[in-house]
Amino acid sequence: MNTAITAGLAPATPQDEKAPFAFTLAYIGIGANLGDARANVLDALDRLQRQPGCTLMAASRLYRTAPIDSSGDDYINAVARIATTLDAEVLLQALQAIEQAHGRERPYRNAPRTLDLDLLLYGDATINSPTLTVPHPRMTERAFVLVPLLELAPSIHIPGHGAASQYAAGVAGQGISPI
Repeated sequence: MNTAITAGLAPATPQDEKAPFAFTLAYIGIGANLGDARANVLDALDRLQRQPGCTLMAASRLYRTAPIDSSGDDYINAVARIATTLDAEVLLQALQAIEQAHGRERPYRNAPRTLDLDLLLYGDATINSPTLTVPHPRMTERAFVLVPLLELAPSIHIPGHGAASQYAAGVAGQGISPI
């Protein structure tokens, strides 16, 4: 298991000192555009805080974004930083259980959704399994990920990609606004 020290990550803020002793810092992308999207995102943050093995360390502001490669209403998005003692696959299962509690359906790629939770980063790990890819493969192409991520961690590096901030200009044309 990665710890803050072995993962090469110092606590991002003084609040991160409250994390469990042996933990991995992970970043979760959160989005919704069906039903009460704002309430769904806020409930996801609450569920992350209550998830055994997870401590919600920080959350970005909420942002409104237009759908990309999809249709439907605007999305409400955020990014959460958690400290977790769960391994990445178990964390993914916990995130999917939270989605299911919100009635998440997957009828087709990029379908509108009641709740979407993506494991963006898991310490400094690079994971390519049949069920999980970390860093998230499209995170450098999406303003709805990069803007809230950089709000939480302005100097964060994406394993295999470098500084997240270098990708901000490439997504500047995507509509995103804090709410």
